[in-house]
Amino acid sequence: MLLCDSSGFHYVPATMSPSDSATLFPAAPPVSASSGLTVTGDIIALRLVDVAYEMDLKEAERLWLQRQSDERSRPARASLSTTSPKAVSFGNPPLTIDLGIRHLVVGLATHEVAVAVRLYDFGALAIEIRRPVTDMLWQDFVTLYDGIFTVLDNEETATVWRDILSTLRKTLLPCWKKPTDGSLQEDYQIAFVRHFNEPISIEALDTKIDIAALLSGETRPLSQQARRDLLRQRFSYYEDDLVILTWDRAFIIDARGDSDILDVLEVANAQLLEMRFYDELLDAELPRMYNMVEAARKRFDMYAPRRFATLARRFHTLVAEVTELTERVDNALQVTEDVYLARIYGAALDLFRVKAVSAAVDRKLDIVRDTYSALYEEAAGSRGQMLEVAVILLIMIEVFLALLRVEH
Repeated sequence: MLLCDSSGFHYVPATMSPSDSATLFPAAPPVSASSGLTVTGDIIALRLVDVAYEMDLKEAERLWLQRQSDERSRPARASLSTTSPKAVSFGNPPLTIDLGIRHLVVGLATHEVAVAVRLYDFGALAIEIRRPVTDMLWQDFVTLYDGIFTVLDNEETATVWRDILSTLRKTLLPCWKKPTDGSLQEDYQIAFVRHFNEPISIEALDTKIDIAALLSGETRPLSQQARRDLLRQRFSYYEDDLVILTWDRAFIIDARGDSDILDVLEVANAQLLEMRFYDELLDAELPRMYNMVEAARKRFDMYAPRRFATLARRFHTLVAEVTELTERVDNALQVTEDVYLARIYGAALDLFRVKAVSAAVDRKLDIVRDTYSALYEEAAGSRGQMLEVAVILLIMIEVFLALLRVEH
Protein backbone atom coordinates (compact mmCIF):
# COMPACT_ATOMS: atom_id res chain seq x y z
CA MET A 1 0.00 0.00 0.00
CA LEU A 2 1.04 3.65 -0.31
CA LEU A 3 2.28 5.27 2.84
CA CYS A 4 2.59 8.99 3.40
CA ASP A 5 4.76 10.97 5.79
CA SER A 6 4.06 14.44 7.16
CA SER A 7 5.42 16.09 4.01
CA GLY A 8 2.88 14.35 1.82
CA PHE A 9 5.58 12.32 0.08
CA HIS A 10 4.45 8.87 -1.03
CA TYR A 11 6.86 5.99 -0.93
CA VAL A 12 6.93 2.22 -1.36
CA PRO A 13 7.49 0.04 1.73
CA ALA A 14 10.24 -2.57 1.53
CA THR A 15 7.79 -5.43 2.05
CA MET A 16 4.16 -5.66 0.98
CA SER A 17 1.52 -8.28 0.57
CA PRO A 18 0.38 -9.47 -2.87
CA SER A 19 -2.87 -7.53 -2.46
CA ASP A 20 -0.96 -4.35 -1.60
CA SER A 21 1.32 -4.87 -4.60
CA ALA A 22 -1.66 -5.25 -6.90
CA THR A 23 -3.10 -2.00 -5.52
CA LEU A 24 0.10 -0.05 -6.03
CA PHE A 25 1.09 -1.59 -9.38
CA PRO A 26 -2.18 -2.60 -11.04
CA ALA A 27 -2.35 -4.50 -14.29
CA ALA A 28 -2.35 -2.52 -17.51
CA PRO A 29 -5.74 -0.89 -18.13
CA PRO A 30 -7.63 -1.90 -21.27
CA VAL A 31 -7.07 0.29 -24.31
CA SER A 32 -10.73 1.31 -24.21
CA ALA A 33 -10.15 2.95 -20.80
CA SER A 34 -8.13 5.75 -22.41
CA SER A 35 -10.29 6.15 -25.54
CA GLY A 36 -11.39 9.76 -25.79
CA LEU A 37 -8.88 10.86 -23.15
CA THR A 38 -6.78 13.79 -24.37
CA VAL A 39 -3.68 15.37 -22.90
CA THR A 40 -2.18 18.85 -22.94
CA GLY A 41 1.49 19.15 -22.12
CA ASP A 42 4.94 18.68 -23.61
CA ILE A 43 7.23 15.96 -24.89
CA ILE A 44 10.72 16.96 -23.79
CA ALA A 45 13.98 15.43 -24.97
CA LEU A 46 17.23 16.31 -23.21
CA ARG A 47 20.75 15.67 -24.38
CA LEU A 48 23.57 16.63 -22.05
CA VAL A 49 27.04 16.91 -23.57
CA ASP A 50 30.42 17.41 -21.94
CA VAL A 51 32.17 20.03 -24.08
CA ALA A 52 34.97 21.37 -21.85
CA TYR A 53 36.73 21.18 -18.48
CA GLU A 54 34.93 24.35 -17.49
CA MET A 55 33.10 27.27 -19.05
CA ASP A 56 33.14 31.04 -18.52
CA LEU A 57 29.42 31.86 -18.50
CA LYS A 58 29.88 35.64 -18.56
CA GLU A 59 32.10 35.36 -21.61
CA ALA A 60 29.59 32.94 -23.18
CA GLU A 61 26.83 35.49 -22.72
CA ARG A 62 28.96 38.22 -24.27
CA LEU A 63 29.91 36.05 -27.26
CA TRP A 64 26.32 35.02 -27.90
CA LEU A 65 25.01 38.60 -27.70
CA GLN A 66 27.74 39.63 -30.11
CA ARG A 67 26.53 36.99 -32.56
CA GLN A 68 22.79 37.53 -32.17
CA SER A 69 20.73 40.61 -32.99
CA ASP A 70 17.40 38.98 -32.12
CA GLU A 71 16.37 40.03 -28.58
CA ARG A 72 14.33 36.84 -28.19
CA SER A 73 17.53 34.84 -28.15
CA ARG A 74 19.12 36.97 -25.43
CA PRO A 75 20.71 34.62 -22.86
CA ALA A 76 19.39 34.56 -19.30
CA ARG A 77 20.52 33.01 -16.04
CA ALA A 78 18.29 30.13 -14.98
CA SER A 79 16.29 30.26 -11.75
CA LEU A 80 13.87 27.91 -10.06
CA SER A 81 10.46 29.43 -10.68
CA THR A 82 8.04 27.78 -8.26
CA THR A 83 10.26 27.14 -5.25
CA SER A 84 11.54 29.55 -2.61
CA PRO A 85 15.16 30.62 -3.24
CA LYS A 86 15.90 29.70 0.38
CA ALA A 87 14.70 26.14 -0.27
CA VAL A 88 16.46 25.46 -3.58
CA SER A 89 19.23 27.35 -5.33
CA PHE A 90 21.85 26.90 -8.02
CA GLY A 91 25.48 27.08 -6.96
CA ASN A 92 26.23 29.04 -10.13
CA PRO A 93 23.04 29.40 -12.21
CA PRO A 94 23.37 27.99 -15.75
CA LEU A 95 23.08 30.29 -18.74
CA THR A 96 19.95 29.67 -20.84
CA ILE A 97 19.92 30.38 -24.58
CA ASP A 98 16.70 30.22 -26.60
CA LEU A 99 17.40 28.85 -30.08
CA GLY A 100 13.84 29.28 -31.31
CA ILE A 101 11.77 26.89 -33.41
CA ARG A 102 13.17 24.04 -35.49
CA HIS A 103 11.61 21.22 -37.48
CA LEU A 104 11.82 17.56 -36.58
CA VAL A 105 10.66 14.78 -38.90
CA VAL A 106 9.00 11.87 -37.09
CA GLY A 107 7.60 9.22 -39.40
CA LEU A 108 5.79 10.98 -42.23
CA ALA A 109 5.06 14.15 -40.27
CA THR A 110 7.15 17.26 -39.63
CA HIS A 111 6.83 18.76 -36.17
CA GLU A 112 7.73 22.20 -34.90
CA VAL A 113 9.85 21.93 -31.75
CA ALA A 114 11.20 24.61 -29.43
CA VAL A 115 14.93 24.37 -28.74
CA ALA A 116 16.80 25.81 -25.78
CA VAL A 117 20.29 25.26 -24.39
CA ARG A 118 21.61 25.64 -20.86
CA LEU A 119 25.33 26.07 -20.22
CA TYR A 120 26.90 24.96 -16.92
CA ASP A 121 30.14 26.40 -15.60
CA PHE A 122 31.60 22.92 -15.04
CA GLY A 123 31.78 22.30 -18.79
CA ALA A 124 28.45 20.66 -19.59
CA LEU A 125 25.60 21.88 -21.74
CA ALA A 126 22.01 20.65 -21.88
CA ILE A 127 20.08 20.78 -25.15
CA GLU A 128 16.30 20.71 -24.70
CA ILE A 129 13.94 19.86 -27.57
CA ARG A 130 10.30 20.46 -26.63
CA ARG A 131 7.22 19.46 -28.62
CA PRO A 132 4.08 21.06 -27.11
CA VAL A 133 0.81 19.14 -27.48
CA THR A 134 -2.74 20.38 -26.98
CA ASP A 135 -5.76 18.12 -26.55
CA MET A 136 -3.97 15.17 -28.15
CA LEU A 137 -5.46 11.70 -27.73
CA TRP A 138 -3.50 9.71 -25.16
CA GLN A 139 -2.63 6.91 -27.58
CA ASP A 140 -1.40 9.46 -30.13
CA PHE A 141 0.64 11.12 -27.37
CA VAL A 142 2.31 7.80 -26.50
CA THR A 143 3.00 7.07 -30.19
CA LEU A 144 4.53 10.52 -30.75
CA TYR A 145 6.56 10.23 -27.54
CA ASP A 146 8.07 6.92 -28.69
CA GLY A 147 8.56 8.24 -32.22
CA ILE A 148 10.51 11.28 -31.04
CA PHE A 149 12.60 9.08 -28.76
CA THR A 150 13.39 6.70 -31.65
CA VAL A 151 14.39 9.50 -34.04
CA LEU A 152 16.55 11.39 -31.55
CA ASP A 153 18.22 8.23 -30.28
CA ASN A 154 19.40 7.27 -33.77
CA GLU A 155 22.64 9.03 -34.69
CA GLU A 156 21.83 8.75 -38.41
CA THR A 157 18.47 10.55 -38.11
CA ALA A 158 19.20 12.81 -35.13
CA THR A 159 21.09 15.46 -37.09
CA VAL A 160 19.42 18.16 -35.00
CA TRP A 161 21.74 17.39 -32.06
CA ARG A 162 24.85 17.76 -34.22
CA ASP A 163 23.57 20.94 -35.88
CA ILE A 164 22.87 22.61 -32.54
CA LEU A 165 26.21 21.57 -31.07
CA SER A 166 28.04 22.78 -34.17
CA THR A 167 26.31 26.18 -33.93
CA LEU A 168 27.24 26.53 -30.28
CA ARG A 169 30.82 25.41 -30.80
CA LYS A 170 31.44 27.96 -33.57
CA THR A 171 30.32 30.83 -31.36
CA LEU A 172 31.25 29.81 -27.82
CA LEU A 173 34.51 27.88 -28.28
CA PRO A 174 36.67 30.78 -26.95
CA CYS A 175 34.98 30.54 -23.52
CA TRP A 176 35.45 26.74 -23.24
CA LYS A 177 38.54 25.81 -21.24
CA LYS A 178 40.19 22.62 -22.55
CA PRO A 179 37.44 21.71 -25.06
CA THR A 180 36.54 18.05 -25.52
CA ASP A 181 35.24 16.26 -28.60
CA GLY A 182 31.69 16.13 -27.18
CA SER A 183 31.46 12.35 -27.42
CA LEU A 184 30.42 11.92 -23.78
CA GLN A 185 26.63 12.34 -23.63
CA GLU A 186 23.54 11.57 -21.57
CA ASP A 187 19.99 11.46 -22.98
CA TYR A 188 16.74 11.78 -21.02
CA GLN A 189 13.13 12.05 -22.18
CA ILE A 190 10.18 13.43 -20.24
CA ALA A 191 6.43 13.18 -20.77
CA PHE A 192 5.09 16.33 -19.10
CA VAL A 193 1.32 16.53 -18.61
CA ARG A 194 -0.32 19.81 -17.64
CA HIS A 195 -3.85 18.46 -17.64
CA PHE A 196 -6.25 15.93 -19.18
CA ASN A 197 -9.57 16.78 -20.77
CA GLU A 198 -11.38 15.22 -17.83
CA PRO A 199 -10.65 15.26 -14.11
CA ILE A 200 -8.70 12.16 -13.03
CA SER A 201 -7.44 11.56 -9.52
CA ILE A 202 -3.87 10.31 -9.15
CA GLU A 203 -5.23 7.20 -7.42
CA ALA A 204 -7.43 6.36 -10.43
CA LEU A 205 -4.84 7.24 -13.06
CA ASP A 206 -3.51 3.67 -13.42
CA THR A 207 -6.98 2.47 -14.37
CA LYS A 208 -7.15 4.99 -17.21
CA ILE A 209 -3.71 4.99 -18.83
CA ASP A 210 -0.79 2.58 -19.05
CA ILE A 211 2.11 4.62 -17.68
CA ALA A 212 4.42 1.58 -17.62
CA ALA A 213 4.05 1.17 -21.39
CA LEU A 214 4.93 4.85 -21.90
CA LEU A 215 8.04 4.60 -19.73
CA SER A 216 9.26 1.33 -21.22
CA GLY A 217 8.52 2.04 -24.88
CA GLU A 218 7.23 -1.53 -25.21
CA THR A 219 4.14 -2.43 -27.24
CA ARG A 220 3.77 -5.94 -25.77
CA PRO A 221 2.14 -6.34 -22.34
CA LEU A 222 4.63 -6.16 -19.47
CA SER A 223 4.85 -8.62 -16.60
CA GLN A 224 3.88 -7.55 -13.09
CA GLN A 225 7.56 -7.66 -12.09
CA ALA A 226 8.54 -5.33 -14.94
CA ARG A 227 5.69 -2.96 -14.06
CA ARG A 228 6.75 -2.90 -10.42
CA ASP A 229 10.33 -2.07 -11.39
CA LEU A 230 9.26 0.71 -13.76
CA LEU A 231 6.81 2.37 -11.36
CA ARG A 232 8.82 2.00 -8.17
CA GLN A 233 10.23 5.55 -8.11
CA ARG A 234 6.85 7.23 -7.72
CA PHE A 235 6.24 10.54 -5.95
CA SER A 236 3.20 12.70 -5.26
CA TYR A 237 2.66 15.74 -3.02
CA TYR A 238 -0.61 17.39 -4.04
CA GLU A 239 -3.74 15.59 -5.18
CA ASP A 240 -3.12 16.61 -8.79
CA ASP A 241 0.61 16.01 -9.25
CA LEU A 242 2.71 12.92 -9.92
CA VAL A 243 6.34 12.13 -10.75
CA ILE A 244 7.57 8.70 -11.88
CA LEU A 245 11.27 8.28 -12.65
CA THR A 246 13.16 5.64 -14.61
CA TRP A 247 16.76 5.46 -15.81
CA ASP A 248 16.14 7.25 -19.13
CA ARG A 249 12.52 8.46 -18.99
CA ALA A 250 10.18 10.30 -16.65
CA PHE A 251 6.43 10.90 -16.45
CA ILE A 252 5.30 14.13 -14.76
CA ILE A 253 1.86 15.58 -14.08
CA ASP A 254 1.95 19.18 -12.87
CA ALA A 255 -0.82 21.66 -13.48
CA ARG A 256 1.46 24.59 -12.58
CA GLY A 257 3.27 24.25 -15.89
CA ASP A 258 7.06 24.35 -16.05
CA SER A 259 7.97 22.68 -12.80
CA ASP A 260 11.25 22.91 -10.94
CA ILE A 261 11.29 19.12 -11.14
CA LEU A 262 12.48 19.48 -14.74
CA ASP A 263 15.46 21.53 -13.59
CA VAL A 264 16.27 19.04 -10.84
CA LEU A 265 16.26 16.11 -13.29
CA GLU A 266 18.46 18.03 -15.71
CA VAL A 267 21.01 18.86 -13.01
CA ALA A 268 21.07 15.23 -11.82
CA ASN A 269 21.81 14.10 -15.38
CA ALA A 270 24.49 16.79 -15.71
CA GLN A 271 26.13 15.56 -12.52
CA LEU A 272 26.11 11.99 -13.83
CA LEU A 273 27.67 13.17 -17.09
CA GLU A 274 30.49 15.04 -15.36
CA MET A 275 31.23 12.27 -12.88
CA ARG A 276 31.50 9.86 -15.82
CA PHE A 277 33.92 12.30 -17.46
CA TYR A 278 36.18 12.45 -14.40
CA ASP A 279 35.96 8.68 -13.97
CA GLU A 280 37.10 8.11 -17.57
CA LEU A 281 39.76 10.81 -17.21
CA LEU A 282 41.26 9.06 -14.18
CA ASP A 283 40.94 5.64 -15.86
CA ALA A 284 43.15 6.97 -18.65
CA GLU A 285 45.51 8.80 -16.29
CA LEU A 286 46.26 5.97 -13.84
CA PRO A 287 48.07 3.62 -16.32
CA ARG A 288 50.01 6.61 -17.65
CA MET A 289 50.93 7.52 -14.08
CA TYR A 290 52.19 4.00 -13.33
CA ASN A 291 54.31 4.02 -16.51
CA MET A 292 55.87 7.38 -15.68
CA VAL A 293 56.68 6.33 -12.13
CA GLU A 294 58.23 3.06 -13.34
CA ALA A 295 60.31 4.90 -15.95
CA ALA A 296 61.53 7.39 -13.35
CA ARG A 297 62.57 4.64 -10.95
CA LYS A 298 64.57 2.75 -13.59
CA ARG A 299 66.93 5.69 -13.99
CA PHE A 300 68.87 6.52 -10.87
CA ASP A 301 71.20 9.48 -11.28
CA MET A 302 71.74 12.88 -9.77
CA TYR A 303 68.53 14.14 -11.41
CA ALA A 304 66.29 11.42 -9.92
CA PRO A 305 65.04 13.59 -7.00
CA ARG A 306 64.04 16.32 -9.45
CA ARG A 307 62.16 13.83 -11.66
CA PHE A 308 60.29 12.42 -8.66
CA ALA A 309 59.40 15.91 -7.44
CA THR A 310 58.22 16.95 -10.92
CA LEU A 311 55.98 13.88 -11.19
CA ALA A 312 54.63 14.49 -7.69
CA ARG A 313 53.75 18.09 -8.57
CA ARG A 314 52.00 16.95 -11.74
CA PHE A 315 49.86 14.41 -9.87
CA HIS A 316 49.14 16.93 -7.12
CA THR A 317 47.90 19.39 -9.76
CA LEU A 318 45.67 16.70 -11.27
CA VAL A 319 44.14 15.90 -7.88
CA ALA A 320 43.58 19.58 -7.07
CA GLU A 321 41.99 20.24 -10.46
CA VAL A 322 39.63 17.24 -10.41
CA THR A 323 38.72 17.81 -6.75
CA GLU A 324 37.81 21.44 -7.41
CA LEU A 325 35.67 20.56 -10.42
CA THR A 326 33.91 17.63 -8.71
CA GLU A 327 33.06 19.88 -5.76
CA ARG A 328 31.61 22.40 -8.20
CA VAL A 329 29.49 19.64 -9.75
CA ASP A 330 28.39 18.39 -6.32
CA ASN A 331 27.31 21.92 -5.36
CA ALA A 332 25.55 22.65 -8.67
CA LEU A 333 22.18 22.52 -6.91
CA GLN A 334 21.40 23.00 -3.23
CA VAL A 335 18.07 21.62 -1.99
CA THR A 336 17.39 22.35 1.68
CA GLU A 337 13.87 23.25 2.82
CA ASP A 338 11.74 21.74 0.03
CA VAL A 339 11.47 18.15 1.29
CA TYR A 340 9.43 16.91 -1.69
CA LEU A 341 11.86 18.28 -4.28
CA ALA A 342 14.84 17.11 -2.22
CA ARG A 343 13.54 13.54 -2.21
CA ILE A 344 12.95 13.55 -5.96
CA TYR A 345 16.45 14.94 -6.45
CA GLY A 346 17.95 12.33 -4.12
CA ALA A 347 16.02 9.53 -5.82
CA ALA A 348 17.25 10.72 -9.24
CA LEU A 349 20.86 10.74 -8.03
CA ASP A 350 20.45 7.20 -6.69
CA LEU A 351 18.63 5.98 -9.80
CA PHE A 352 21.26 7.45 -12.13
CA ARG A 353 24.00 5.99 -9.86
CA VAL A 354 25.66 9.39 -9.53
CA LYS A 355 26.84 8.62 -6.01
CA ALA A 356 28.36 5.30 -7.09
CA VAL A 357 30.32 6.92 -9.93
CA SER A 358 31.35 9.75 -7.60
CA ALA A 359 32.64 7.19 -5.07
CA ALA A 360 34.68 5.51 -7.84
CA VAL A 361 36.20 8.91 -8.71
CA ASP A 362 37.09 9.48 -5.04
CA ARG A 363 38.80 6.07 -4.83
CA LYS A 364 40.91 6.81 -7.90
CA LEU A 365 41.80 10.24 -6.53
CA ASP A 366 42.97 8.54 -3.34
CA ILE A 367 45.29 6.34 -5.43
CA VAL A 368 46.77 9.42 -7.11
CA ARG A 369 47.15 11.15 -3.71
CA ASP A 370 48.97 8.13 -2.29
CA THR A 371 51.21 8.04 -5.36
CA TYR A 372 52.30 11.66 -5.20
CA SER A 373 52.84 11.37 -1.42
CA ALA A 374 55.09 8.34 -2.04
CA LEU A 375 56.92 10.24 -4.79
CA TYR A 376 57.57 13.20 -2.49
CA GLU A 377 58.97 10.79 0.11
CA GLU A 378 61.04 9.05 -2.55
CA ALA A 379 62.34 12.39 -3.81
CA ALA A 380 63.34 13.32 -0.26
CA GLY A 381 64.96 9.90 0.21
CA SER A 382 66.85 10.23 -3.08
CA ARG A 383 68.15 13.65 -2.03
CA GLY A 384 69.31 12.10 1.25
CA GLN A 385 71.10 9.34 -0.61
CA MET A 386 72.76 11.87 -2.91
CA LEU A 387 73.92 13.87 0.11
CA GLU A 388 75.33 10.73 1.74
CA VAL A 389 77.23 9.89 -1.46
CA ALA A 390 78.51 13.46 -1.64
CA VAL A 391 79.69 13.35 1.98
CA ILE A 392 81.48 10.02 1.42
CA LEU A 393 83.15 11.40 -1.71
CA LEU A 394 84.30 14.49 0.18
CA ILE A 395 85.74 12.31 2.96
CA MET A 396 87.54 10.14 0.41
CA ILE A 397 88.97 13.23 -1.28
CA GLU A 398 90.12 14.60 2.07
CA VAL A 399 91.80 11.28 2.90
CA PHE A 400 93.44 11.14 -0.53
CA LEU A 401 94.74 14.71 -0.20
CA ALA A 402 96.01 13.96 3.29
CA LEU A 403 97.92 10.94 2.01
CA LEU A 404 99.45 13.03 -0.75
CA ARG A 405 100.64 15.61 1.77
CA VAL A 406 102.21 12.88 3.94
CA GLU A 407 104.15 11.44 0.98
CA HIS A 408 105.55 14.86 0.12
